[in-house]
Amino acid sequence: MYNSLQQWFRTGQPWIWLNAGAVTISLLLVIGLMGILLVRGLGHFWPAPLQLVTYTDPQGEELQLLGIRVERQQVTADQIRNAGLPVPPGVDLLQRQLIKVGNRDLYGLDFRWVLEYQLSNLHHPRHAVVIQRSEWGNFHGFIRGIQEGGLLIAEQQPDENRLWDEVQLRLQRVQLLQRKMRQLEQRDISAINHQLERLRLAERRMALRGQTDATRLAALQLERRNLQAEYQRLEQQLLAIHQPLARDSLLVQTADGQQLLLPFRNLVSIHQPNNLSLLQKIRLYLLNLWAFVSEGPREANTEGGIFPALFGTVMMVLIMSVMVAPMGVVAAIYLHEYARQNWLTRSIRIAVNNLAGVPSIVYGVFGLGFFVYFVGGGLDRIFFPEALPAPTFGTPGLLWASLTLALLTLPVVIVATEEGLSRIPRSVREGSLALGATQAETLWRVVLPMASPAMMTGVILAVARAAGEVAPLMLVGVVKLAPSLPVDLNAPYVHLERKFMHLGFHIYDVGFQSPNIEAARPLVYATALLLVLVILVLNLTAIALRNHLREKYRALDM
Repeated sequence: MYNSLQQWFRTGQPWIWLNAGAVTISLLLVIGLMGILLVRGLGHFWPAPLQLVTYTDPQGEELQLLGIRVERQQVTADQIRNAGLPVPPGVDLLQRQLIKVGNRDLYGLDFRWVLEYQLSNLHHPRHAVVIQRSEWGNFHGFIRGIQEGGLLIAEQQPDENRLWDEVQLRLQRVQLLQRKMRQLEQRDISAINHQLERLRLAERRMALRGQTDATRLAALQLERRNLQAEYQRLEQQLLAIHQPLARDSLLVQTADGQQLLLPFRNLVSIHQPNNLSLLQKIRLYLLNLWAFVSEGPREANTEGGIFPALFGTVMMVLIMSVMVAPMGVVAAIYLHEYARQNWLTRSIRIAVNNLAGVPSIVYGVFGLGFFVYFVGGGLDRIFFPEALPAPTFGTPGLLWASLTLALLTLPVVIVATEEGLSRIPRSVREGSLALGATQAETLWRVVLPMASPAMMTGVILAVARAAGEVAPLMLVGVVKLAPSLPVDLNAPYVHLERKFMHLGFHIYDVGFQSPNIEAARPLVYATALLLVLVILVLNLTAIALRNHLREKYRALDM
């Protein structure tokens, strides 16, 4: 028995099964994580029904609660007694519900834990509405009327639905006016402000250089007057849009009878979840998903979308990849093809391997000190003195964040590329040289194409690590809320000096810095899922390119 067991170990079968088991456990953990993110993240956007219940508080007073059941859990009687609440005699376990009641401006909190034994008369009112607002979160209640210019022009009872179509039409009209306003503010007025700032810097540049060209100054002043006249014209257009935008208001009522006037300009969407068919729910679900991906955040990042963070993450990873790939490949080529293999080369390789283990926050401190303050400050003093003391490049931004992550992932690319170069047979190089090619031609036309799959492997690993890094980015460019994207219609169109948002930092901010953790929790899952998908798409793209190159140069390996 012992000999047979010893012989079985010598065959290596136990280690094969051990590796297979480890891979299986890892896959199951990854699948489980993705399942949690999918259920918790994507389930948030489904239009859940509104339930109206009668809640009897410990003093015996009955209240009407209208909300969405978010969570149901079991608690012990001791936990309830420790919280100072009464417990029915002879009960050891109780059920409680977390209900999103909304109406934070009225109740102070929009989530509430209630014990199920205190609830009664549960039903789902058909015409109850969920109103997403630009401020104060969701409103849950009933539509009572429409005001126009301060006058009530239409009214209905909570169990009626006569005004629904009119409410939708007025909301669509307001949203159209808001799109026009955003277009004027973000495109036309922003362009004029950019031009006015350019003129200001041009005049200051002339003053710093001691230039007194009267013709040039007169031309700048004339251009400024024209821009100011255009600015005033656009302001009049904004005022003309704002007046009808502030005209309409919606009169609503909560489940406990409180009435509230909501201006239409503060409303994002209105729907009746208990009055939707399955197809309407699916349509609303897809619209909610699209809004999450395509819109900006609201309410301290606990509402709205994550488009600025998604855009910033993808742009930063792409810029980082463009920077790290050539630097890593060139360093690996020098170390393997040109440098003498002596103690100095071995020391450099050891240093490169050790750099891969340096904590990422150290790279962030280095990036802040070297890239931002030293390099960026030097660029400001040389090329942008007219803007000082306001920094242009001497402040954290997209460029410095990309360079910091390129430095962080550089060892990965160097090691992967050098491994690929070492696998190329020496006979291939000698054959190329024997046919009359120079060393540079051999490297460019033979060696590098054969090593390109290994280079792509290094880039894949670099992208996977860089996309999820947060700590160094907090020092070199990432912010909670960026006022504008790094790309716009103002020259030079790509503004690498601007701060940006990042999905990883967004997860940290929403999950751990949010004042409303219950509202933020599903957004954390959804944002984490999107970050995983972004990394997956970037990696799959690089893997497809690597496989294409591997098949293309397979004949050379043979």
